Amino acid sequence: MTGSDEDPRVAELRTAVSRLRRELAALPAEFPDRGIAEDELAALAAMTISGAPEIPRLQRSLLLIAGAIGSVSALSRGLTDVRNAVDLFGEQRR
Repeated sequence: MTGSDEDPRVAELRTAVSRLRRELAALPAEFPDRGIAEDELAALAAMTISGAPEIPRLQRSLLLIAGAIGSVSALSRGLTDVRNAVDLFGEQRR
């Protein structure tokens, strides 16, 4: 979606999630919590389709993803991008 009425935060989150999903899929290494990361990234991707995501759900997914892949250095930049995109929604709560 590139319509002018789209929330730019949603577009940023969609881009970051898509990038991290591709990076994770390309990673040949297996690790115990890979499935959790894949499931939560899929959930985040689905939230970007439906419009304005629920902030608590975004934050929960981010925590689960960070816990699952936080020690995989090859994914650190993608994880940071997703975290920054989720943080855009957190600013609204103040």
